[in-house]
Amino acid sequence: MKARPLIPAKAGTQDESAVMAPRGRMDSRLHGNERTKGLAALALLGTGLALAGCGFTPLYADRGVVTNLAAIDVVAPQGRTGFLLRQHLDDAFAKNRGGPAKYSMRLALSEARYPRGIRTDNVATRYEYVLTADYTLANLPAGDIAKTGRVRVELTYDSADQPYASIAAQQDAQDRAAEEAARRIQLELAAWLATGEPTATTPKTVVPPKSSGNPRRG
Repeated sequence: MKARPLIPAKAGTQDESAVMAPRGRMDSRLHGNERTKGLAALALLGTGLALAGCGFTPLYADRGVVTNLAAIDVVAPQGRTGFLLRQHLDDAFAKNRGGPAKYSMRLALSEARYPRGIRTDNVATRYEYVLTADYTLANLPAGDIAKTGRVRVELTYDSADQPYASIAAQQDAQDRAAEEAARRIQLELAAWLATGEPTATTPKTVVPPKSSGNPRRG
């Protein structure tokens, strides 16, 4: 009996089909991921349209809010904390340094530090730092008061035994408190500008009471 010669397998038959099978599954997974991402994007778009249809409007959707915030000239008291707060406010307002100021904001600051976590040797392990900022917003150039407000920030920081480390921790607390105070002032003013609040000095219309009966004759 003669042995039948072995015929080599053609390229692209068994080996190629074995490779193409997992590749097909991978392509289907990729297409599935793309469909999932597309559905998620459509869901987000639908949510935004639904909020817009319900009358929801972000604070900064009104161009007037951004423009008015950028036109505030901040006047801070001297000192490190006042300097930090003015810097953070300029950043929060995205101050337009090339345009004229529409408002002037004057700040009055109050700082307090309280020891917390007293050890047996009567040394505090941490401190509570409290920053209170009163602001007065005035229209320019008239100078009439448009809004007043106050923000209070409280935070704690660890106290170190080394003097340099203790000073650095205190200065870091001042910076964080000033940044948070600036953020709160920005939110208050953005909400105030978005709702179109009247100026604080707008006089109220006084209606005289109606007289009852006939006036007396002398």
